[in-house]
Amino acid sequence: MEHSVREEGGALVASFSGEIDLEHSPAARQVLLDCVGQGKKVLVDLSGVGYIDSSGVASLVEAFQRAKKGGLEFALVAVNDGPRRVLELARLDKVFTIHDTLVDGL
Repeated sequence: MEHSVREEGGALVASFSGEIDLEHSPAARQVLLDCVGQGKKVLVDLSGVGYIDSSGVASLVEAFQRAKKGGLEFALVAVNDGPRRVLELARLDKVFTIHDTLVDGL
């Protein structure tokens, strides 16, 4: 898994690529919590992620809950088919705001 964080349009955009699985989810979790800790809108770009497992989903949920508690916006953007299916199976597509593109999220 690779990641980058940049500020764009007043939001922090955390972009991930590769797999967010048990091996990589602790790093993803830390990146997401660090972003939320900065007190800005967070957009999680999953366009480069082909696979996410339950530990990766848990990282997203934890960051989402922390953002919500802090009154911050937190959304997913450009979610590929594989990760989208996982989110749909867990019915988290109804919990997360999911934008088709980064531009839509901004």
